[in-house]
Amino acid sequence: MSKKVLILCTGNSCRSIIAEALINAKLDGIHADSSGVRASGRVNLNAKKLLEDKGIWKEDYHSKTIDKVIENEYDLVVTVCDHASQTCPMFPKAVKVIHVGFEDPDGKGFEAFEATYKQIEEILLPKVVEALK
Repeated sequence: MSKKVLILCTGNSCRSIIAEALINAKLDGIHADSSGVRASGRVNLNAKKLLEDKGIWKEDYHSKTIDKVIENEYDLVVTVCDHASQTCPMFPKAVKVIHVGFEDPDGKGFEAFEATYKQIEEILLPKVVEALK
């Protein structure tokens, strides 16, 4: 049975979407969802283009608020921005929560999204694997 991870940030348009896609593409036996404390309702176009370029974009990746997923059972919740870490909601069932912060690339050039992707791949993925042991 696969482990389930929720990636949580403020807007759910860049970092959490990239992390969701990376986990789903690269970590066998782990399924990720993402959501935002105050979701923007859109996926940043640079984030989408980057994931398309990497061949890991799925049309079901979209910006959604925490209330859409809070009833789901997760083995791990990962906050990827300080605001989400500070305002992380209480989940109905006890769940492990870790914080791995990344700078928001929103409003920056495409190279900032590439740098965020690389940081998430190199830093977040190993921490998710370790936290689920």
